[in-house]
Amino acid sequence: MSTSELKSITVIGSGLIGRSWAMVFVSGGYQVKIYDNQPGQAARAIMEIRKQMEELEEAHMLRGHLTAAQQLALLSSYEDLAQSLEGAFFVQECVFEQLEVKQNVFEEIEHFVGKGVILSSSTSCLVPSSVFAKVQERSRCLVSHPVNPPYYVKLVELVPHPETMAAVMDATHSLMTKVGQAPVLLRKEIDGFALNRVQAAIIAESWRLVQDGVISVKDIDLVMSEGLGMRYAFIGPMETMHLNAPEGLEDYMRRYGKGVTRVLNSFGPVPDFFGEPAKDVIKEMCELIPSDQQHLSARKERRDLLLMHLAKLKKDH
Repeated sequence: MSTSELKSITVIGSGLIGRSWAMVFVSGGYQVKIYDNQPGQAARAIMEIRKQMEELEEAHMLRGHLTAAQQLALLSSYEDLAQSLEGAFFVQECVFEQLEVKQNVFEEIEHFVGKGVILSSSTSCLVPSSVFAKVQERSRCLVSHPVNPPYYVKLVELVPHPETMAAVMDATHSLMTKVGQAPVLLRKEIDGFALNRVQAAIIAESWRLVQDGVISVKDIDLVMSEGLGMRYAFIGPMETMHLNAPEGLEDYMRRYGKGVTRVLNSFGPVPDFFGEPAKDVIKEMCELIPSDQQHLSARKERRDLLLMHLAKLKKDH
């Protein structure tokens, strides 16, 4: 039995992100206890995970070296918080994105775990200094922000609280690497972390271009999916620039830096995502993909299937 199989991780919350984290952790051989305060919810989550894992195994896309049955044997469900935390060395919180709820959850968790247990939040937009405000031992706290869906998109942003020990960041980085994720370390907390700040910049300019009549919703999505996204799936913006000039990044800036600056200076203000002009953008999007559950679910399934195949391609190369 490997070391990981002897260790236990508790996942707090059994929604989509909680289920995804559970699948990621058991793929690395860890015992995972899923806690949910809603009666029967954690048990139903395991049933959903079972269905997903069996489908993944059939498609030869199951992560890790264990079979679906072996991974499922590592899962258990709990409705009692104290019991779910017994023996855990790492706690991954996945409750809904409301600050007070997360603060109260961590305050309660701290009553049942030792000082050496790492407390991690899945929050996508709340900084650690806010999330862990009610925790006494904040040196063991951090945000581990996944990308949806975490099972196929492996990036995890590790964001420290101002008091987080370096050893906690290192241990979490090692854990995420061991279970097959791709962790990145932020050196300090910042609103939006790194991924959402980059994403917000893309959203803002895409929205402006559509709203100002420069390009259609369909075509701005193609700019990303058939243009930038093709290379960004394998190399990031910094390496892209480094490779796009004969002598690397410094040469790139000598050649194109003034042009980049000129374009950046032409950017407009943050768009109004809620006013009258926004309705036209939303209408155009919904004409392409209606917002009813049937159409959205079909597109999400397509997205996940494509991400699954892309993940395999990246793994093989």
